[in-house]
Amino acid sequence: MSLFRLIQTKVFQSIRVKLTFWYTVIVGATLFGFGVASYFFTQEKLFASLDYSLRNEVVWLKSFIEPQAKKVKLKKHRVKKPPVAAEKKNGEKKAAREKVVEREKIVEPVEEDSAAFDQIWNQIYEHTLLSPKKQIIQIRDRNDEILYRSYSLGKEEIIFEDIPYNTTKLVTIYDAKGQPLRLAVTQSPIAKIYVAYPESEVFEVLSNLFSLFIIMVPASLLISVLGGWFLAKASLRPVDVITQTARDITAQNLDQRIPSGGVNDELGRLVSTFNDMIGRLQHSFDQVQQFSIDASHELRTPLTIMRGEIEMALRTQQAGDDYRPLLSSTLDEIMRMTSIIDNLLTLAKADVGHSTLHLETLSLTGIVKELYEDSAILAEPKNICVILQRTDDITLLGDEVRLRQMMLNLLSNAIKYTPDDGEVRLSLTHDEGFAVIQVSDTGIGIPEDQLIKIFDRFYRVDKGRSREMGGTGLGLSIAKWVAEAHGGEILVASELNKGSTFTVLLPIVERSDEAETAAEHDVTGTAIVKDY
Repeated sequence: MSLFRLIQTKVFQSIRVKLTFWYTVIVGATLFGFGVASYFFTQEKLFASLDYSLRNEVVWLKSFIEPQAKKVKLKKHRVKKPPVAAEKKNGEKKAAREKVVEREKIVEPVEEDSAAFDQIWNQIYEHTLLSPKKQIIQIRDRNDEILYRSYSLGKEEIIFEDIPYNTTKLVTIYDAKGQPLRLAVTQSPIAKIYVAYPESEVFEVLSNLFSLFIIMVPASLLISVLGGWFLAKASLRPVDVITQTARDITAQNLDQRIPSGGVNDELGRLVSTFNDMIGRLQHSFDQVQQFSIDASHELRTPLTIMRGEIEMALRTQQAGDDYRPLLSSTLDEIMRMTSIIDNLLTLAKADVGHSTLHLETLSLTGIVKELYEDSAILAEPKNICVILQRTDDITLLGDEVRLRQMMLNLLSNAIKYTPDDGEVRLSLTHDEGFAVIQVSDTGIGIPEDQLIKIFDRFYRVDKGRSREMGGTGLGLSIAKWVAEAHGGEILVASELNKGSTFTVLLPIVERSDEAETAAEHDVTGTAIVKDY
């Protein structure tokens, strides 16, 4: 890789450099466009103003000279009659006399009062001196004799032939030195009026404007580079803080947060989002840590029991039949460990999206009735009355095994935490496109501050009694996952020492062609258990 390419790659990896570069490009393009537009706009306006001024000057001269010239008396130089032959006829004599009269009309007038004419030119001269512009004035009579011309012309003359009558014409001509002049001309019965102005004056103004742009544009670009770099640095300073904070945060200090500064702009919202993400990570780490502790404790208890019983059996000599209680107790603990591991495996698969739902059309009413009969048997040792309140006829698309597991966990929990001679109620109803399953009990209830935790893994309201009753603390977590895997949710309402009610809402989805194809090919559904 060449050195230029290496520098380009390294430099343009910085957002600050990119922002400064593009800011400078945009400012430079804007200044260039503004300069070009300003130059041509100023040029057009200057020439338009010049033409307007020249036209007004011509009109003023014309309106000034004509009334003054009419006041001056003129005399004619008469010419002698040409000899006429005596032998010509009378008609020929008449034609000769008409020719003489015509020649008298085109004879050049001569001033009778030269002082009056001098006064006219003096007034025009004074007017020229008072004008702030370097106007050049030349006036000719009808025979092209110069009556007046500006001092700046010297011995030069303005020569232009195509002069309109009683209207003003604007053209560009060149003097003897090749310099352009903007010329306004007109003629009247008395005189031809020329008013010119050197275009070099206009171009000098434009040149000064161009020089100003040549100086100001680079200076503005330099200021924009420095200002853009400063603004980019100031704007991206919070990003550097975020980067440094994110680099410093580890699993040991997830309680650290990025200072927000109380500004609700894009970076402020980014900081808030980043802090929320860190909070969720901290919560997840805490849950994982608590889960590891709880899982270790749950598995250690049956292992400790098994170890103690086996060690006791090894220390004493017993008959064969005396080992049966030991083997039976060990089997119970093994089954307990197996149940814990199976439940953990189910939830672990759900977490990574590998849980399989075997979708089929099933009668939810039939499942509820069967589980009602099973729960009545489970409740007999505690003399708990299980009541089936209402069962609407509902058919939906779901996984029968998982739905049975969910409802059996809820019924088992209700029976476990209901005192002897209590009551458990079960119902299935239809409500606006949802199947509503309710399991209510008259048990010990759940404190209000613990309602949000009961679906956490290994969480128990009364941990001592739960272990005595054989619970693993995973039943409600699995029930929640099953409900959400079917697109539903599970709710809980409880009152301490009066009982609890668990409500499961499942959307009623009927079998379609796509669902049937998915069921035939054993398409898996994915669900994620959310931790609360």
